[in-house]
Amino acid sequence: MAATLSSALKWWSLETPETTAIRVGDESVSYGEFDGWVSAVAAHLVGQGLEAGDRIGTLGGTSLPHCAVLLGAIRAGMIASPLSTRLSTRETSEFYERVQPRIVFTDADQAGKHASLEALGCRIEPMSSIVGLRQTEAPRFERDLEPDDAVGIIATSGSTARPKGVVYSHRSMLGYAAEFVMGEPFAGAGARALVLPPLSTSAGFVQLAQFTSLGATIHFEAGFDADRALMLLEREKINAFMGVPLFFERIAAAPGFANADLSSLSFTSVGGARVPRSLLDAWMTKGCLLRQIYGQTEAGGAVTVMSKRDAIEQPDKAGRGGIFTEVRTIDADGNFLGPDELGEIVLRGPSIMKGYWNDPEATAKTLVNGWLRTGDLGRVDKDGYLSFVDRMKDIIISGGLNISAAEVERVVAEYQGVLEVAVIGAADAKFGETPLAIVYAENGLEVARVIEHCNQHLADYKVPRYLVVESEPLPRLATGKIAKPALRARFEPLIPELPRVR
Repeated sequence: MAATLSSALKWWSLETPETTAIRVGDESVSYGEFDGWVSAVAAHLVGQGLEAGDRIGTLGGTSLPHCAVLLGAIRAGMIASPLSTRLSTRETSEFYERVQPRIVFTDADQAGKHASLEALGCRIEPMSSIVGLRQTEAPRFERDLEPDDAVGIIATSGSTARPKGVVYSHRSMLGYAAEFVMGEPFAGAGARALVLPPLSTSAGFVQLAQFTSLGATIHFEAGFDADRALMLLEREKINAFMGVPLFFERIAAAPGFANADLSSLSFTSVGGARVPRSLLDAWMTKGCLLRQIYGQTEAGGAVTVMSKRDAIEQPDKAGRGGIFTEVRTIDADGNFLGPDELGEIVLRGPSIMKGYWNDPEATAKTLVNGWLRTGDLGRVDKDGYLSFVDRMKDIIISGGLNISAAEVERVVAEYQGVLEVAVIGAADAKFGETPLAIVYAENGLEVARVIEHCNQHLADYKVPRYLVVESEPLPRLATGKIAKPALRARFEPLIPELPRVR
């Protein structure tokens, strides 16, 4: 077997079989047992007539069986495609219509989506059916896999109204893990990570692959509770914890933070939004240096993190790339820019995606001459340090989850009477950001009905919490596009006074 995720997991199952591989809540599984469980899942899939390259969908919360399904599909040479349970039936069907999974494993609360999935030709199997495979004594399943074989398809919220599927390979996932461990002494028994994002996100899926390939213990949480997260960081002597600023803010505000012993926490990184100095100082009192990262789903995760040496003096910068990852900026014509010149951030390195699933046109626009065009604006200084400036892609990050403004706009625009719509991010004390929809409707609208329409077609976290109805057309740029900068300048100061619609 070549360098694959399965070969790494198998190695740790032989090297440290008693080490806990994954813990979710009060349940855990060792590396020796987990490797056998993954093997049994692979044999189960093959026994149902599924073949290498088939897509295996999942609609489930964070659980040990869910982890076993994802890595079992990969061991069988298939492609795992987890999708958020919070998506509407429509969103789920639209994405899986492109991916075309042969089978979808679902939690019990996802039964309402079964009819639409079956209409796509997907076989449905309950996630609970995997539990019985955990204790199997069957021979370990083996399949000859190649490093460039696809292992996962992750939905991404991009600048287009329909999410695309980012494809990862064994090579890209192992490249990501290798680059991480070469910069941080983190592997084997004693390495412990706390992971809060769901398995359906790139952060959750990638960290499952990353940390199991490094033989670490992963503490997954099915949701975020600041007090519990703080307790786990201290009690389990967590070494690595990564997240959006909101997670760190809530934990720092927890009653037990001042007296907590976080001396084991050697790697903390933060991304998705700027970090206030007060938050950096709060964690510094615990001996934890919050280091800014930059990354995106297409890059395989966080591909650059600020160095420990300079993070205190330059907390807003996100590092110079990884050992094997280059970070540059380019102008509108694709020419590389000099130090401190503003341009589009481009990346190349081992963790970059294979491409977008079944979308060669979008892939060709994003992967150009070996470089990933991120669609984000930034500057690289004379020392190679990256400063993220703004998103060219219109993304709202709410509670650590990416929301495509274009996707929300598409759904709002379908409601009768809506002539124009623009969605921007509104500051929110609980979620960091939340969608604000600004609608032009000449004859007015019943806001509650618009929100009801959104609830039917969007995941709950994507539904606007603010909706403003305008009686005049929205401002536009010379290009004809709606002038979102003007709308932000007008409405951001008014957000505290706007009535919440949900």
